[in-house]
Amino acid sequence: MNILDKIIADKRNEVSLKKQLISAEDLERYPLFGHITNSLATALKNSSSGIIAEHKRRSPSKSVINQDLNVQDVASGYENAGVCGMSVLTDGKYFGGALDDLILARASVKMPLLRKEFIIDEYQIIEAKAHGADVILLIAAVLTRDEIKSFSELAKSLNLEVLLEVHNLEELEKSIMPSLDMLGVNNRNLKTFEVSTDISKQLSEKIPSDFVKVSESGISSVKVIKDLKNYGYQGFLIGENFMKTNYPGKSASQFIQELTSN
Repeated sequence: MNILDKIIADKRNEVSLKKQLISAEDLERYPLFGHITNSLATALKNSSSGIIAEHKRRSPSKSVINQDLNVQDVASGYENAGVCGMSVLTDGKYFGGALDDLILARASVKMPLLRKEFIIDEYQIIEAKAHGADVILLIAAVLTRDEIKSFSELAKSLNLEVLLEVHNLEELEKSIMPSLDMLGVNNRNLKTFEVSTDISKQLSEKIPSDFVKVSESGISSVKVIKDLKNYGYQGFLIGENFMKTNYPGKSASQFIQELTSN
């Protein structure tokens, strides 16, 4: 089993346990379930930077990134920096995240929030809405075409946007459908964890223009973003580059100023 297989096996157990205690109907009664969502896709289209900044304490490839910060401070810092939206990791075992992080971020900011999670069940989509998310992530590598269709259509029915993540042409070709808003190319190989933006460049022309193109992982310089913009990318998900500093919001602000000043 590679790391992705392990994560998904654990996630299936986790979701099964949660369902025994809190039903989908229970989640639909949460106060945040009725919140009016904000569009990340629109924010990216209208932005000169296109930055989606991430809150990530640790990851399988980097055991600890930053575990000393309050998520609400990070969220406020990112919003003040002018990012388009924030990605919030909610996986506990591998990334040190929690659904509480999503609630605290939602309480702190108005910008679009992406629930960054390994979604394998419709329950998690309802859970995302009930905890204040505006956008969900679907990972093509772990879902069938039918699952992508049913999950994305459920998300749309809840006024959630969908960012679909792919790692190669095969995943992209099986995934393209009208119920997606954004197509993200992950530059990190989930089996080896090696990173290269070449895959974003290779897949760019295969992504139809009706979708907002997002490049994810391994983006640590303004030069890389300017290069990827030439390939039609409008969104850039950056996590570790900001989170490894003591003041992620300040780091994001300086990065955006540099990106938009030339």
